[in-house]
Amino acid sequence: MEQDQAAVGPRTCRGDRSDSRSVEAEARRTEKPPSSPTVGELAQTLLGARQAPAPGDCAAPRCRRSRPYRPLLKSQSRSGEGQARGPEEEGGELAARPAREYPLTIAEKRRLRDCQQADIKYISGWKQWKRTSSKSLKKVLNEVRELLSFLELWRHDIHSIEGKFGTGIQSYFSFLRFLVLLNFIIFILMFSFVTLPSIISKYGIFNSSFTKTPLKNIEPHCTVYKPSGNMGLVYFYTYLKDLLSGTGFLEVTSLFYGYYTIDAAWLRILRYNLPLAYLLATFAYLALSLLWIIKRSVEGFKQNLVHDEDQFQSYCNKVFAGWDFCITDPNAAQLKHRSLQYELQTDLEEERLKRKIADRTMKEKLRIYSLRLFINIIVIAVLSGCFYAIYRATVFSQENSNDVSNTNFQANLLVQYLPSIVITLANFIAPQIFSFLIRFEDYSPAFEIRLTLMRCVFVRLANIGVLLFSLWSQISYCATDECKACGYNYELYPCWESEVGQEMYKLMIFDFIILLAGTLFVDFPRKLLVTHCSCKPVQWCGLQEFGISDNVLEIIYGQTICWIGTFFSPLLPAIATIKYFLIFYIKKISLIHTRKPAARPIRASSSNFFFLVVLLIGLVLAFIPLGISIAYIPSSKACGPFRSFNTSWAVVPDTILGFPTGLQQVLHGIASEAFAVPFFMVICLIMFYFIALAGAHKRVVEQLREQLMMESHDKLFLIRKITEAQRHP
Repeated sequence: MEQDQAAVGPRTCRGDRSDSRSVEAEARRTEKPPSSPTVGELAQTLLGARQAPAPGDCAAPRCRRSRPYRPLLKSQSRSGEGQARGPEEEGGELAARPAREYPLTIAEKRRLRDCQQADIKYISGWKQWKRTSSKSLKKVLNEVRELLSFLELWRHDIHSIEGKFGTGIQSYFSFLRFLVLLNFIIFILMFSFVTLPSIISKYGIFNSSFTKTPLKNIEPHCTVYKPSGNMGLVYFYTYLKDLLSGTGFLEVTSLFYGYYTIDAAWLRILRYNLPLAYLLATFAYLALSLLWIIKRSVEGFKQNLVHDEDQFQSYCNKVFAGWDFCITDPNAAQLKHRSLQYELQTDLEEERLKRKIADRTMKEKLRIYSLRLFINIIVIAVLSGCFYAIYRATVFSQENSNDVSNTNFQANLLVQYLPSIVITLANFIAPQIFSFLIRFEDYSPAFEIRLTLMRCVFVRLANIGVLLFSLWSQISYCATDECKACGYNYELYPCWESEVGQEMYKLMIFDFIILLAGTLFVDFPRKLLVTHCSCKPVQWCGLQEFGISDNVLEIIYGQTICWIGTFFSPLLPAIATIKYFLIFYIKKISLIHTRKPAARPIRASSSNFFFLVVLLIGLVLAFIPLGISIAYIPSSKACGPFRSFNTSWAVVPDTILGFPTGLQQVLHGIASEAFAVPFFMVICLIMFYFIALAGAHKRVVEQLREQLMMESHDKLFLIRKITEAQRHP
């Protein structure tokens, strides 16, 4: 102990302060600069002094005293190198940290800052410049980051919503902002690499031109395509119909696939391969979406793991750390009180159900499992009915949309929008049935919410798949030899990609119309009735709750449509960006003026993770139809950039054939089984390694939790013994 105190250096109290100053002054005269303590050592000394102070200490250690005690290795003690190390070798990481990052008092931070400034004159000029430039760069980056935070979209609005309604509802609007940015970047990507080169080459801007490769080995009747553009004098409602359905004048614009008919764009001597750029841009926006969602999901998964604790820890967190300090509105505070009460009641109900499940007899288990099996059969029957209705509506719409007279505006528009109407009704009716049936399955409240949400997600996303399957069944149906020569139904779908793009366009437009109509003609009248009518039935109904999960499912459904439709309509992300931009303000007004927050809100961390998981499911669903359309279904021979190829994917091997022979062999080797099988095995080994590593980390975390619990029990035991000793001395 005496050696440790001698190594740390003399400490001073009030009575011995004058003597210690003279000793320190004498020590400074004989002290050599290299033996002075580094800033990192001083920080360690300050932290050590705060954590375990000596009984006689009354002041923190001063700057530039003798070195604190640090055990040395044998090699260091022999050569003395450990005593002459600089701040870059020992404590360099600590020295690079600013004083504000240390858990010290203000006085100690000031003393540490003075020592950092005094330590600069003992290092070389290059290291001084390096440290100064590093500080300047950090300062500039912090200022740029603060400036960008002021330019963040809807920053003030989202903070206001967070303050009035809590972090749960704020997570929905933050998720909506994420989708706006994602769609805007996808639009920039498709416009820059697909739309802009086509427009520049067609109009000869910057002395550019385009080429069209003559079609070979293709029947002439497969190349006939006459868009339904408006000719001559047309009525105003015709333009309105075209605007809502994507036909007429919109069909021949750059909004749809059929507009991009050039094979290459020439800018002086540079050749731009538009078919390859079209396909690569599609892969790029899908990969960008996948990586961005995974990145945000990992962050949410970390937060979700923190909250994934046992019931005792959950109870402690709700009681002692469950309050949301972002709330400033009294009504929101009262709602938060009810939310915490509901969560505690839910935990107690789950504990009661666990005991009930443990005490069930064999007869009760057979009864509940039989009931769940029967209810699941009903759910499957409801889903089958929805799918069949969508299939029949799609077939009827495709067969009769061109037979209705153009003068009958309402009938024509109704027939074209029939699949969208049926899908919207299915998305509304099926969740109501699921919410009613889940009450009889005797699940825990938390599992009821998850199961209902997953069923609603499945019905919404599967409806899109059924619509596409119905379209493909009509596109691929060929009964004649002429049709088989083209590979698709050329009579009904001369440019089938544009037809699919029009269906996705109608789904997106109709989804926005329904959302806007629900706010204007349902929420606002209901608000007026509740405010100005004192009837008991009206007051009993009250305002409609702002369900976070339902609203999230709506926008994820629209985003899945956007992902699928972007290949068939390259400018669809621009429409999605405008749509979500308007939805933000519609939902904000609806939340503040016409609706009330849900009485059963979900936690922000778990909700963010759930939103991104469901969005990832929608993205994976979008991969399937796009992969089938690109690699399996023959491309249209009358329109689009892939007219000269059998399928859209055929442009990739055709481009590879133009590469040098060595590069072709390398690419063919990468695509062969000889490379794919070892690569797959290596990936599996890496995956198993990370799984094992995650299991080891999980076991370590469990051991640390057990150790913390044991320490808490030991502390309680010691406190109890001390209390008993004080009572009975």
